[in-house]
Amino acid sequence: MTIRLAATALEQAAALLRAGELVAFPTETVYGLGGDATNDESVAAIFAAKGRPRFNPLIVHLSRADEAEKIAQIDSRAALLMQRFWPGPLSLVLRRAPQCKVSLLASAGLDTLALRVPSHPLAIELLRSVGRPIAAPSANRSGRISPTTADHVLSELGGRIAAVLDGGPCRVGIESTVIDLTGKTPLVLRQGGVAAEEVEALLGPLAAPAGGEAPRAPGMLASHYAPNLPLRLDATSVEAGEALLAFGPDSPSGAKETLYLSKSRDVREAAANLFTMLRAVDRADFTAIAVMPIPEQGLGRAINDRLRRAATR
Repeated sequence: MTIRLAATALEQAAALLRAGELVAFPTETVYGLGGDATNDESVAAIFAAKGRPRFNPLIVHLSRADEAEKIAQIDSRAALLMQRFWPGPLSLVLRRAPQCKVSLLASAGLDTLALRVPSHPLAIELLRSVGRPIAAPSANRSGRISPTTADHVLSELGGRIAAVLDGGPCRVGIESTVIDLTGKTPLVLRQGGVAAEEVEALLGPLAAPAGGEAPRAPGMLASHYAPNLPLRLDATSVEAGEALLAFGPDSPSGAKETLYLSKSRDVREAAANLFTMLRAVDRADFTAIAVMPIPEQGLGRAINDRLRRAATR
């Protein structure tokens, strides 16, 4: 049985994590499925609860930026990004420090770590209380729509984890951007809550990873964030039986149901609504889900990345 904990029960959640149990908790991006990153059994339990491939690394969450120095090698580029974007929706892939105690399973056996400091006050307070790094991928079954409320977590993982700490809806609603700093040229492994242009303003041009290699961060699998229904992208018309996720004030007629990601064409609002609305229309009374075009810029890139992966079958 999975228990729902109120925000006031934070110490109970922290005690469960210290004891090796799994606890889902809110961040500003999505709900994370937390486990003690230094405990091999806890990390293995995360993979089991999600049904997640073990070659797919996890992001390790910290309460403060200076904690990263104990487990990873910090260069000038990492220090610059940490100062600018932490706490916040940016994850950095760095080389493991020689004394790193984080389970190798958390990084899929690689000599790297994906790290971030979340900006959600409840998450930070929980991490401080636990006092150790917490591995926390999104709190959903592998490949499924990411959760942005405690109810989403319970529908996905109820009975598989010890508890969910209910902190209300997530503010950003889309996962963190992941930047790989282990090579000479920074790589964007995943578009997310920090626009790539903001990172490029500090580091210069970013590159994309070569195709065909094993995942070096979460969210790199071709098929991910998937609803049960087929997903049709860049829709300018609606087919019979489809639900529509609309963007902008004008939407095509004929949808069985229409939900607006953002009537004002605000990509931040659309990002915050994306996963909740995908879940809302992923129902057997629709034949498919149509999504109107989203601008390929700023957070729009992250939204389109999630939609393309969700549409892959």
